[in-house]
Amino acid sequence: MTNQNIHKTIIIGSGPAGLTAAIYSARANLSPLVIEGEPSSTSDQPGGQLMLTTEVENYPGFPDGVMGPELMMHFRAQAQRFGAEMITEKVSRVDLSGPPHGVWIGDPTRAEPTHQAWAIIISTGAKPLMLGLEAEERLIGHGLSTCATCDGFFFRNQHISVVGGGDSALEEAIFLTRFASKVTVIHRRDELRASKIMQDRAFANDRIKFLWNHVVAKIRGEEKLTGIEVRNTLTNETSDLDVTGLFIAIGHRPNTDLFADQLALKENGYLITKPDSSRTEIEGVFACGDVQDDVYRQAVTAAGSGCMAAIDAERWLESAGHG
Repeated sequence: MTNQNIHKTIIIGSGPAGLTAAIYSARANLSPLVIEGEPSSTSDQPGGQLMLTTEVENYPGFPDGVMGPELMMHFRAQAQRFGAEMITEKVSRVDLSGPPHGVWIGDPTRAEPTHQAWAIIISTGAKPLMLGLEAEERLIGHGLSTCATCDGFFFRNQHISVVGGGDSALEEAIFLTRFASKVTVIHRRDELRASKIMQDRAFANDRIKFLWNHVVAKIRGEEKLTGIEVRNTLTNETSDLDVTGLFIAIGHRPNTDLFADQLALKENGYLITKPDSSRTEIEGVFACGDVQDDVYRQAVTAAGSGCMAAIDAERWLESAGHG
């Protein structure tokens, strides 16, 4: 790599984790460059998944709730107030063989990186796997959700459905019975892949019903979900299901394609960080938020891990003589 101006810190991603890391690193005089992604990209949406949600009621400090995009605009403005530099571009390649480490924007085959940094904070997040139906993008946050903890409260005394057959789907269904009058779990097969203990809990809950050998064929509603059409996988017959909420729980995919050949991943694709730390196995490379958290996946925990990454980076830079 050339001896171009080397940033102290580059943050890749701008959800709650990335922007919190930006706030803390900017306040620590690390002059962070935040490469926040492109609005047209599904894998690195600037502002993260909260930009695709409506009202957020479980983020501390907002007793009346706050719209997801508004919350992220607050994060962004706070980071900029302390001097974080933002670039609304998509990273096309990284070289983590340093430090310094290289980051490419645009043509990934170009010999020299667009930017270099002593420390890299990865906060590219994860995206929920979707069904691939036409109405999903339009109705996300309007009766369609991928997070029961986030949105279950809005469905009090309503009939809602959960799609999936693993532990996550049953956890969502069980949680949703705190609010819903009835939860129908839709599964494409006639047996679940969830652990036995989760199955036992779900089967014992009289608010949970199962629709076996079915998939969601259509989502109805223009501005708000009004129902769904399901298809029997054995007979291909379709029928309507009168629900006002649909929760998709078929898994998440961390946005790790840029790093998969350079950093260690868990079996499920999430980045591995050292215990009680945001450090990866490469010196000067840190990871935070949903790209490495496959357990909690909440905005507040992502923000907390962003704080950890900034502090870890600050201490590493100081010890390495780059502070």
